[in-house]
Amino acid sequence: MMHCPNCKSKNIGKIGANQYYCWSCFIEMTMSNGSLSLHQVEEDGTLTSLDDLFEAEDLQAEM
Repeated sequence: MMHCPNCKSKNIGKIGANQYYCWSCFIEMTMSNGSLSLHQVEEDGTLTSLDDLFEAEDLQAEM
């Protein structure tokens, strides 16, 4: 089972093809080539990348 690299919650929902959402910390994740890209959803609906806050090994997808 997948867990959120930010809050470690397993409360993850699938919102699209290779796109997931953490319902605990409200982070959107996109999977590409076995690695996650994390984004914060802003009030206006835009996404802000959070990848620079994590080490590469933290963003490896763990299913």
